[in-house]
Amino acid sequence: MPYVNIRVAGKLSRKQKKKISQGVTKVISKVAKKPESSILIFIDEEKRENIAKGGKLLDE
Repeated sequence: MPYVNIRVAGKLSRKQKKKISQGVTKVISKVAKKPESSILIFIDEEKRENIAKGGKLLDE
């Protein structure tokens, strides 16, 4: 059973999560030759204050 973990800075709308999940599911199914029903997707929304890039917090 394939699983995909997607981490994003900030929040996504329910509609965005649905579209991302559908697209990723189709790609994994096609490339890995797995049934769509077996693919799990986890979307983690992280506060921008908890992520840094280049030594600076994203919320700065």
